Amino acid sequence: MTETKRNPKVDGFMRKAKAWKEEFEALREIALDCDLTEDMKWMHPCYMHEEKNVVLIHGFKEYCALLFHKGALLKDPTDSSSSKRRMFRPPASYGSRVCSRSTNCS
Repeated sequence: MTETKRNPKVDGFMRKAKAWKEEFEALREIALDCDLTEDMKWMHPCYMHEEKNVVLIHGFKEYCALLFHKGALLKDPTDSSSSKRRMFRPPASYGSRVCSRSTNCS
C-alpha cells in the first residue's frame, strides 16, 4: 500500500478517535489494501470504487462496524428470503461486519 492513497481528512479522524482507534486503523488498512479510494463522508471514513461508495467505517458505543453500502446486494448463502425483501432491511441488520469488545470481528 502506498501512503499517497491516504486522505488527510481521514488522518485527522483517526488522530481524534478515542474509542476503537486500533480497530479503525486495522479496518482502514484492509480497505486501502483493496485499492479503494479513501474520503470522509457523513463524518466517517468512506471507501469508494470508481467514485461509488463501497464501505463506511463507523464506531458505536459497544462495537465498531464496516457498513457496506447496498449491502443487501451482497450474496448471503444462509439467507432464504427473497433479494427484494433484503433490499429494504436497515443497514445494521444486513451488510455490516461488527467488531465488539466482547468478541472478535465476526
